[in-house]
Amino acid sequence: MNNSIPTLKSLPIFSDIQPNAIEPALKQVISQNRATLSKLLEQEEYTWDNFMVSLEDMDDQLSHLWSPISHLHAVAESDALRAAYNACLPLLTEYHTEVMQNESLYKAIKTIADSAEYSHFNPAQRKVIDNYLRDFKLAGVHLPPAEKARFAELQKQASKLSAQFSENILDATQGWTLHITDPDTLLGLPEQTLKLAEQTAQQRNLEGWMLTLDSSSYSTVMKNLAHREFRWLIYEAYVTRASDQGPNAKRWDNTTIMEDIVKTRHEYANLVGFKNYAAYSLATKMAKTPERVLEFLHNLILKSKKAAIEEIEELTKFAKDTDGLEHLEAWDLPYYSEKIRQTKLALAEDDLRPYFPITKVLEGMFSVVNKLYGIKIVERSGVDTWHPNVQFFEIYDEQDVLRGYFYTDLYARPHKRDGAWMDECQSRRLLPDGSLQIPIAFLTCNFMRPLTNHTALLAHEDVQTLFHEFGHCLHHLLTQVDYVPVAGINGVPWDAVEFPSQFFEHWCWEKEVLALISAHKDTGEPLPGILYNKLISAKNFQPGMHMLRQLEFALFDFMLHLNFDPSKELQVQAMLDQIREETSVINVPTFNRFQHSFSHIFSGGYAAGYYSYKWAEVLSSDAYAPFKEKGIFDGDTGRAFLKNILEQGGVQDPMALYVAFRGHEPTVDALLKESGL
Repeated sequence: MNNSIPTLKSLPIFSDIQPNAIEPALKQVISQNRATLSKLLEQEEYTWDNFMVSLEDMDDQLSHLWSPISHLHAVAESDALRAAYNACLPLLTEYHTEVMQNESLYKAIKTIADSAEYSHFNPAQRKVIDNYLRDFKLAGVHLPPAEKARFAELQKQASKLSAQFSENILDATQGWTLHITDPDTLLGLPEQTLKLAEQTAQQRNLEGWMLTLDSSSYSTVMKNLAHREFRWLIYEAYVTRASDQGPNAKRWDNTTIMEDIVKTRHEYANLVGFKNYAAYSLATKMAKTPERVLEFLHNLILKSKKAAIEEIEELTKFAKDTDGLEHLEAWDLPYYSEKIRQTKLALAEDDLRPYFPITKVLEGMFSVVNKLYGIKIVERSGVDTWHPNVQFFEIYDEQDVLRGYFYTDLYARPHKRDGAWMDECQSRRLLPDGSLQIPIAFLTCNFMRPLTNHTALLAHEDVQTLFHEFGHCLHHLLTQVDYVPVAGINGVPWDAVEFPSQFFEHWCWEKEVLALISAHKDTGEPLPGILYNKLISAKNFQPGMHMLRQLEFALFDFMLHLNFDPSKELQVQAMLDQIREETSVINVPTFNRFQHSFSHIFSGGYAAGYYSYKWAEVLSSDAYAPFKEKGIFDGDTGRAFLKNILEQGGVQDPMALYVAFRGHEPTVDALLKESGL
């Protein structure tokens, strides 16, 4: 452990961020960095201390400026902030590409790599150097000037297109509502959903109820709303967001944007010597080759499709026997799946919600990590945030050493991007004065917001999401690596990044943990045994259908980036249709445009990498086995996971770290068993 004194330069002051000041501030930092780099390159000798430390200073200074701005753009967007953000994206992309195509910079770092000093570096320092040299080549440092310029232009295009894709989804999600005045239309909806819909209508000075496309609201409505025609209306609006179909057809259309994103990626991958973007993407991942990814995905499809077919046949018969439904459609699946689950298991999704008030879930989750890793989490007040619901926490280890900070922003609201994610605010770093910069994380979710003057109540699915994202936080915050490029989640191959997050999900199914994270909102009683037994019985409900859906996403993503042909038009829809022939067990409506809101691959970091979820799930399922054998709170096993995985950052090969923890490489069998297949 580093004995340096922890420090914090300063927490971001979100209330001070003014959109009109963002672009000038960014230009100033970039200008300073360019001047600094020019001076650094004038030196006669390059060493870690006189060169690499200064490079990290430059990157860190830029990150401190941009990270809170980027975060605000995702969680508290305004027209002015959007305009400022979009004006800055080309500047940032141009700067980063310029740095990574700088031949003098490449030669300077190569000089350090070839020097005697390199052999005395610690593993983290060597990995920083190695990654730089790899990434220079991926950015086209060796290209002739015209091709370098083309690569830089493509990078700017890709950045702009991805931002537009994301903004279109946000606008389309917020651009549709369903105003209802007849209470009979809402038959089946849980009380909390009804009250929130009523509050939403009141906020718009309307009578009755207002349904929206926020993911938490949409999911609950589709599972519970008895009125089939309204289910169809809501389904159509949701699956046609930002597309050429549906109630807002072509208003915020991502059709051309998607094609252009993939075309741009394909071209810049070609420029630096890769046959396609899938191969380019795998240059920094565990899987390494397209063949290995495809073999992995097709193997899982083979092992799950039979179960999925049996599940859909059972569901079709149930819908016919229950309501005389002759043809089961896509907008019927969540509803009848929930009904058959209630019939078979006597468990409705909202039976559990009263037992999971957010305050109790957080308290219990923090208790779990204390038992596993010895860490303590303390809430801190008086910190500037971007919304009244945001909380701020400190993490201390067993020696009471401060290890990190994190913000939580947990509820859906207007002007906030959909989904759940962890992002970096600041990374761990050994500063030139010998002090230690403390890592900071953003933990963001979109749970159903609490009723006025009430505590938010989570579905168990929400609890899983919270554990998942907190697993990412632990990976970022508990690192013991002192160099930003390989600290925390930095430098970790993308198909290993989901390992710690999916691993931590296992605990929210355990009886001992449920006793810690549950307390009925009225009585304070933990989840009773009868409900626990039903929850466990429901854990792997319809595992084949669930597995196939994720594999459809992963295979579509990978094949699109593997087989894209820039000479053809409208390949995105054609590729998805082709993949569905292999993976789908129900006819998908022709108007369905799921891909138009597939943020992970078109505006996130998962392009040609969505398979990572299942890849990492193999690791996480096998890694949980020793806890099942020795006890889910076994301290020695927990500390071993902390030491071998969470603290190691991106320095070592993930499989080597895994074997150091587990003693062997994982097999897919653990995942199939864990999934009920």
